[in-house]
Amino acid sequence: MMPDSLIKQPTHAETAKVFGFWVYLMSDAVIFALLFATYATMSRNYAGGLSGKELFDLGHVFYETLTLLLSTLTCGFALLSFSKNNPRGLLFWLTVTFLLGSGFVAMEFAEFRHMIAQGGGPDRSGFLSAFFTLVGTHGLHVTIGLIWLLVMMSQIVLKGLTAPVYSRLYRFSLFWHFLDLIWVNIFSLVYLLGVL
Repeated sequence: MMPDSLIKQPTHAETAKVFGFWVYLMSDAVIFALLFATYATMSRNYAGGLSGKELFDLGHVFYETLTLLLSTLTCGFALLSFSKNNPRGLLFWLTVTFLLGSGFVAMEFAEFRHMIAQGGGPDRSGFLSAFFTLVGTHGLHVTIGLIWLLVMMSQIVLKGLTAPVYSRLYRFSLFWHFLDLIWVNIFSLVYLLGVL
């Protein structure tokens, strides 16, 4: 919730920004729906190569999932700090969110490197092409979110807690929760079903 001192009637431009962001999220959801559909179609096309049961390490993926979910929790704490007009708390929780998000991306890179070393690269089969495209697209989104977070943190330092900063922080929070939702689906539909 925005601090009372920053509450004002939204302008037409601000309303248009929020609407435009929802349109963006919906278009992103369509892209991921297509990637999930492609993966579902290709998920058993191993071309004589390794399957998910042989490649996926559920313990590693569990820690990836935990790291990303924790980053969403700390992002929520950041919003609470903003609502209490606490810039130090806000920057602290955003920094923790950034570190957890970076940890997630690093773990995903390590997983990809391990799979490729085992002969499970994206060019090996239709299953692996679809897997790397889906999971890699999610990882790219998280990386872009981390860059966005760095830019936003610098704006907080330079401009303070203003209504436009709150608006950006709110949209970032929506984006980060959206990525969580996508990852929970990847964990359930790709990794869990992949080892059965």
